[in-house]
Amino acid sequence: MTSQNALPTSRRGLMKWGLWGLGGLMVATLPKAAIAQSNMTLTFNANDEGILNFALLLEELEAAFYAAAVSSGKISDSKELEYVKELGAQEAAHVTFLRSVLGDMVLFETADLSFNSAGLNAILKDRNTILNTAVTLEDVGVHAYNGAGPSLTNPTYLLAAGSIVSVEARHAGGVRALLGRPTTEPDSDRLISDADLVASLNPFKGRAYDELYSPKQVVAIVGSLGILNNPINGSLVA
Repeated sequence: MTSQNALPTSRRGLMKWGLWGLGGLMVATLPKAAIAQSNMTLTFNANDEGILNFALLLEELEAAFYAAAVSSGKISDSKELEYVKELGAQEAAHVTFLRSVLGDMVLFETADLSFNSAGLNAILKDRNTILNTAVTLEDVGVHAYNGAGPSLTNPTYLLAAGSIVSVEARHAGGVRALLGRPTTEPDSDRLISDADLVASLNPFKGRAYDELYSPKQVVAIVGSLGILNNPINGSLVA
C-alpha cells in the first residue's frame, strides 16, 4: 500500500482528488440522455424536506461513484473490489430508503441530475485515487448528516438520517484502513477548518468527537467544486 505521506491529505488535495473530480465520475453510470438534458435547478430550502433532499443528493453521488469505481477495472484485489461493491450497494439502498421516506416530498429524480464530465480520468486512474475519493465522500457525508441533525424537527426524518450516518462512518473507517490511513479523520483532512466551524454546532472538539458541518457548508462544498451542472439554490445555501 502507498505510504500515508504520499496521500493527498491537504484541503486542496482532497478537493482535487475527491469532490472536484466526482462530477465526471457520474457520467460512466448514467444514460447519455440524462447527461445531455437541460440543467434542472435544485432548490433546497432550510426545512426538513430541503435537508433530507440534500442528503438524498449526496447519496445519489456516492452510489454513482461506487458503481463507476467497480466498472473502472482499476481495483484488482478481489477482497477490496468486493468491499467497494458492498459499499455501493449500501449507498444505493440509502437512495431508495430516502426516496421512500420523502415520498411526495422528493424534489428531483436521478434522471434530473446533469453531471460535469471534468475529472473522470483522474478519479478513475488507479486504485489509490479511487479509494481516497471514497474517503473524502464518506467523511463529508458524516459531517453533513451530523450537522443536519440539530436542524431536523420531523422525528421520522431524524431517524432516517441517524440510521444512515453511522453506516457512513463505518464506510469511512473501512476505506481508510484499506489505505493504511488513520481510521478516524485527522484535522488535516477536513474541508472545513476550525476557524470556519459553526460554534453552536461544535461545543465539543478533539479526537474523541466529530465536527459538525452546517447544511450551508456542505452545500457550498458540493456546489462550488463543479460536481453538478445543475444550479443549486434555496435558503439552505443562502
